Order: sequence, then C-alpha cells, then structure tokens
Amino acid sequence: MLMTFQATKQQVFNRGVPPNSFLSELVAWGRTAPDDIFAPNPNTDIYSSVVEVLGPWQDIRHRKAAMLEVMRVLAGFESSWNWDAGVDTTNPTSTTPDTIEAGAWQVSANSMAFGQELKDLVSREVGSLDGNDFQRAMKQDHQLAMEYIARLLRRTVNHNGPVKRHEIDPWLRRDAVTEFQALLDAP
Repeated sequence: MLMTFQATKQQVFNRGVPPNSFLSELVAWGRTAPDDIFAPNPNTDIYSSVVEVLGPWQDIRHRKAAMLEVMRVLAGFESSWNWDAGVDTTNPTSTTPDTIEAGAWQVSANSMAFGQELKDLVSREVGSLDGNDFQRAMKQDHQLAMEYIARLLRRTVNHNGPVKRHEIDPWLRRDAVTEFQALLDAP
C-alpha cells in the first residue's frame, strides 16, 4: 500500500525530514505492535515526559500514534533516520561492545539493564545478549529495533539524551500524531 506523508514529513532540528521508507516501516510496525507496549504503567516514562506536548492521552490508539511520533523525531536526532548508524564518536563512554551505540535510535546493549523484558526480547530475537550481536541486530532487524526503543522508552527517559534533556519536545507535532493515527487505521 502506498502511504502519503505530510505532517510526518516535518523538519526535525537540523536533521532534515525522514525518508518515506523510514516512515513506512514505522507505520507497518505500529500496526502490528503489541498493545501492552503502549498501555499505562507506573514508570516515569516517555508518556509522562511528553504529555504536555502531545497529551492528554485518549486511548491506546492515540498513545501508539504518539509513540510513533516520538520515535520519528528521536531517530532524526540520534541518527538522521539511518538504520546503520554506529558508535557515537562524541561519547567518551562508547568504548566496549556493551556501551557502543547502534541503529536508528543509537541504543547500546547496556540499556538492557533497564528491564528484564528488554533482555528477554533481545534473547528471544537475537539468541544472545552479547554486545556485538546486539549492535548488529539493532542495525539489521528493524522490527526488533522499533520494539526495543519503544519498550526502553516505557522504562526510562534517561538512556537517550535528546529525550532526557527534552530536546525532542519542540519538534514533536500533534498533527503528525493525528496523521499517524489515520495511517495506523488505513487498510
């Protein structure tokens, strides 16, 4: 199915706009992503972090679309939507397989410490918790990378600097959330 993107093609900081291919993968993942990822929880998570910008939350469908918008903007900040992005050369702690960032959202294997469900997901999908295997998977398995960042953002807002420092907030768009909702509902 050919998707038309307008609001979701808005500029993100000085990174440009996301490619249609990235947005298409994001929507396709959102259509099949388990609802438990988006359900309310007691954590200080991405939803409590951006509620003033994109909330109040209406239902799971709205929460899912808001997560896609956060993922759109965060991937722009972290990698300019590059699935193959590697180590952050400006981060002095990115020196071991467990601390080296990988993929569109620049996650590192040590982030699995934020929740057993993260370890379980990686173990199930990758077959290993090894840092090198993690990096490779975050670049190559886009479905895993999307589920991983969504679940990580439900656990903490401290792993990704642009989220922690609220740098993504000015670039989050309510009209993009509305567009994501429509795209999620489209046949």
